[in-house]
Amino acid sequence: MLLLAQIRPWLLLAGLAPLPLHAAEKAVTSWTVPLAGNAYVTSGEGGQRWDDPKMVRSIYFRVDRSAELKLALKATVPQGESKIRATVEGKTFNADLKGSADFALGTIKVKEAGYVRVDLQGVTKDGPVFAEAGELLVSSETRDLTVAFVKDNEGNRFYWGRRGPSVHLGYKLPEKTTIEWFYNEVTVPEGKDPIGSYFMANGFGEGYFGIQVNSPTERRVLFSVWSPFSTDKPSEIPEDQRIALLAKGDGVHGGEFGGEGSGGQSYLRFPWKAGTTYRFLNRAKPDGKGHTVYTAWFFAPEANKWQLVASFKRPKTDKHMTGMHSFLENFADRNGWQNREAHYGNQWARDTEGNWHALTEARFTGDDIASRGYRLDYAGGVTGKEFFMRNGGFFADTVKLKSSFTRPSSGKTEPKIDFEKLEAVTTGLN
Repeated sequence: MLLLAQIRPWLLLAGLAPLPLHAAEKAVTSWTVPLAGNAYVTSGEGGQRWDDPKMVRSIYFRVDRSAELKLALKATVPQGESKIRATVEGKTFNADLKGSADFALGTIKVKEAGYVRVDLQGVTKDGPVFAEAGELLVSSETRDLTVAFVKDNEGNRFYWGRRGPSVHLGYKLPEKTTIEWFYNEVTVPEGKDPIGSYFMANGFGEGYFGIQVNSPTERRVLFSVWSPFSTDKPSEIPEDQRIALLAKGDGVHGGEFGGEGSGGQSYLRFPWKAGTTYRFLNRAKPDGKGHTVYTAWFFAPEANKWQLVASFKRPKTDKHMTGMHSFLENFADRNGWQNREAHYGNQWARDTEGNWHALTEARFTGDDIASRGYRLDYAGGVTGKEFFMRNGGFFADTVKLKSSFTRPSSGKTEPKIDFEKLEAVTTGLN
């Protein structure tokens, strides 16, 4: 049998144009997208059990360029037959399912880089569920195509990936200066505050302070300090390394937290609003006995005054304020497909000599999920005279991690704060 390379000269002599040698050699690359780390119920109600025709389960993955993609669903129908519908890039595909197989959904063309959303919905079924679906299969002949998604569950990454990428702004501090106070202002744009959002304003080496959306009816101002003893279980902390609550404001709950380190936690239920600017103030001061006292105050325009949140004593610590930063995260993994955003402006640090320093430079970083490229729906930078961060929502644009930003001067003078009054209130509650 003659090879194509041997036949080619004879075809040319005969005036015929043979197919290019590479025509039959197009490589097909495939990706397996686990639903456990990349799918959400975006309409209707439901969880792992796919039995409600009103439920829409949306699967997300990202392509780095325009591409033609073939899609299939790896699934099992435990009983009888089912019909499902897949909607993606404006096209709808119906698929008949029976038994266990890789069921073809269809072929789509993606015009540009960004996230692709595949919506699955049950149509008819004989058995109790439409299917038990585990993976979306993606294949393409597009050369050098990169597809991003949460690939594995090492270290519980399906959970962290479903929460979405957490991002941070680390503020550049003045050199050779001891900082005692940290001031920040945060505004959450309207419509960018889904349940599960934590807009952390004032972070430091040993704790964090910000506002949360906990439910449709509850919002909180949260301030926490980590124990020097490393554990996720508060009960394991030795007595001499426990965080002590020295004082708390009216209506503030004081207690412990665990799961992501452990320590002292305080929160005030407060109906803060998107579109309103809130002010945050922290102090870190050694007590001269081998401990440091961390205190947080919150200023809401609705109250028009500084409110004490809490004051904690951290043992085995002798330092002032370091590592000042802000972060944006989602703690409700079911809502990792929704977008959240916050603007951070007018940052100031006050040293132990009473001098204020404007903080106008910040470095943008991300967590493990962002750093691995498992989720790329994050952004940060400068808008107007403020820093901003965004995450979740599977938007197309992304910003390079470890980028540095400088915001313009806010045009404001240092904060006008009666520190003696704040300290007197705290001392009176000890």
